[in-house]
Amino acid sequence: MRVSRRPGYIPATRASRTIHRTGDRSSSMTEPLALWPLVLYFAAVIVLVAATLGISYVLGMRHTARAAEQPFESGIVSVGSARMRFSAKFYLIAMFFVIFDLEAVYVFAWAIAFRDVGWPGYIEILIFIGILVAALVYLWRIGALDWATRPQGRMRQPERKAA
Repeated sequence: MRVSRRPGYIPATRASRTIHRTGDRSSSMTEPLALWPLVLYFAAVIVLVAATLGISYVLGMRHTARAAEQPFESGIVSVGSARMRFSAKFYLIAMFFVIFDLEAVYVFAWAIAFRDVGWPGYIEILIFIGILVAALVYLWRIGALDWATRPQGRMRQPERKAA
């Protein structure tokens, strides 16, 4: 057997040459066979989910009492409607929390790679934190972080001109 002296050439065994020929149509025949574990996994998941739903339907308890239809809040009797209106500030604060909490994820990732990113990474994280601080200052200035309503004090009187 003659071995080629090309750089990067690794002689293949006879079995691998017959199965994995590049540019041969026979290699496309082996690709669907490589997917059978994935197909089997999806089939198993579907069977498991269907079995769980079916068993819970068959063995599940049927409640006909009126008390079963009422919400149960850890032993506390419910008072009032569950359809209360909340101020939009609750949702705004939640969104601000998510935005600024996500900042911690990026800063933590930067801290892990601190030595690898060097000065360019340091400058980038300073810009990133600067943008977030500017956003926080903007939110503070427009009053988005104020919980209390602004007092409706006296209106400003127009200044009198000296005669």
